[in-house]
Amino acid sequence: MKYEQLVESASRIYSPDPSLIKEYSEKLAMILEKQNKRMLNRKDILDLVGEQNLDLMLDNHANHCRFIQSVIENLNPEILVDTILWVFRAYQSRGFKQTYWAAQLNGWLVVLEEELTPSSFIKIRFIYQWMQINIPHFSILSEAQLKDYLPDHHKL
Repeated sequence: MKYEQLVESASRIYSPDPSLIKEYSEKLAMILEKQNKRMLNRKDILDLVGEQNLDLMLDNHANHCRFIQSVIENLNPEILVDTILWVFRAYQSRGFKQTYWAAQLNGWLVVLEEELTPSSFIKIRFIYQWMQINIPHFSILSEAQLKDYLPDHHKL
């Protein structure tokens, strides 16, 4: 899938909802805490993120919460896609595996379903499902972009 197709598909995933925005904002700290605990307790966490990257993963989770808050307040499809591609490039270049993204997104969905009301969860679930479905596309595009930024002797 091309970049333009990702942006176009992102434009259809969510319409702002005041009740979700309010509830997510109020529960953000608890959602983050539960996701961090969930991921840190995984037996395969070091395989997913690398031995030196646990703090980086926790930073990513905090940034993720703030970013999702901005997405549900005001979806901008280009910013959503650009940010996800940047995150893939940045974290994969630090040793995060592609399988981390699926594990992370699945974890968010579990935590969000536990913490949000059913009506709010249904609304936010579409964002996460869109991200999950597009992991392979994000990975391919981010790898291509990373190769474009590296000098020839460092290309993957």
